[in-house]
Amino acid sequence: MKPHKKKRKKNRFMRFLSTLGPGLTTGAADDDPSGIATYSQTGAQFGFGLLWTAFYMLPFMMGVQEACARIGMVTGKGIAAILKDNYSKWLVYSVIVLVLVANIINIGADIGAMASAARLLLPLSFIFWTVLFTVIILILQIFTTYKVYARILKWLALSLLAYPVTVFIAKMPWITVLKATFIPHIEFNFAYFFIITGVLGTTISPYLFFWETSQEAEELKELKTLKNGQPQVTRNRIRHMRIDNNAGMIISEITTWSILVVAGAVLHSNGITNINTAADAAKALEPLVHSFAYAGFLSKFIFSIGIIGLGFLAIPVLSGSAAYAVCEAANWESGLNLKLSRAHGFYGVIICSTLVGLLLNFIGINPVKALVYAAVLNGVAAVPLIFLIIRISGSEKIMKKYKSGLLSKVILWITFLGMSFAAIAMFASL
Repeated sequence: MKPHKKKRKKNRFMRFLSTLGPGLTTGAADDDPSGIATYSQTGAQFGFGLLWTAFYMLPFMMGVQEACARIGMVTGKGIAAILKDNYSKWLVYSVIVLVLVANIINIGADIGAMASAARLLLPLSFIFWTVLFTVIILILQIFTTYKVYARILKWLALSLLAYPVTVFIAKMPWITVLKATFIPHIEFNFAYFFIITGVLGTTISPYLFFWETSQEAEELKELKTLKNGQPQVTRNRIRHMRIDNNAGMIISEITTWSILVVAGAVLHSNGITNINTAADAAKALEPLVHSFAYAGFLSKFIFSIGIIGLGFLAIPVLSGSAAYAVCEAANWESGLNLKLSRAHGFYGVIICSTLVGLLLNFIGINPVKALVYAAVLNGVAAVPLIFLIIRISGSEKIMKKYKSGLLSKVILWITFLGMSFAAIAMFASL
């Protein structure tokens, strides 16, 4: 290839990488420890039976997060601020309580998972690891600048690579896998609807709605694209946002599919149908290192690094999205680009929600089971929030010429109806 063509391709690739930001971080944070545990349990329990969910969730995940990103970009505000300006106070407070409860439980489950994963490598006390990880996360979130922190979040996304690599190393019944990927398998019982609500909840999660909306608004401030306090939206910026968003969601769903495949092939086929510990989940990665000495330890090491890395990525997203919601509703200064001295309320919510999440680990709940329960809670909480996103993104008053078109509306409504059905079916099957 001629040098100038190589340079052009390199420049094009670098331009593509430069467009990646909130969408990539959101997609990576979606496969948090709760996601890994839920997908692993799903694959272990149902084999390849729910593999189709990864394929069919992708357009709905992309549609919801695109609407959230567009809301933040067009309005320069987060979801809570928009609700405060356009809806009643009781609705705003109800949404904030819903987000706080769901996020704090998710934070606690993720911290517990990180500690359990760390103990596979160095069996110090569970309390030591939970406290250590909490302190490190808070220091990074409070005392690093937004630009540095965003760069850290991008690199932590690389933790997701272990599962896609394992798919192509482990022996797979590829015909069965491909059929299960495209042909839905339905059962009518509580266990099925419980886990499918968890899969939907850990993929299309409330905290990601608030995070990506607020991060797009924060990007506007960082890139200085506000004029007289109003966002300067162009079709080119919308296009870049969609590239970023779609890339993040595609990477996220490839990882989801990979975890489901690996857990089905390695755990379910070997009779492991219930994951009770981090060590159980780590067995899914053994094919990656089966030819090495100490394969059991290496699989635990890779699993642990992934869980810890993604925990460092997801917990700040969880506490940050809660902080954005509270501060926007209370009209407090908010943003990771601000120092602690300028945003006491914002960082106060981050600290409190993280510490309460930490304390949840000392009430005796199994850390791995807590991750799945957190995912199911997200699946239920997402339903009313998606309805509000439909209303906001389709409002001409709020979104002006960038309101949702027909395709966006159809995708959002199908998502709302599908997640509503899963949640109602789960409760009905009790």
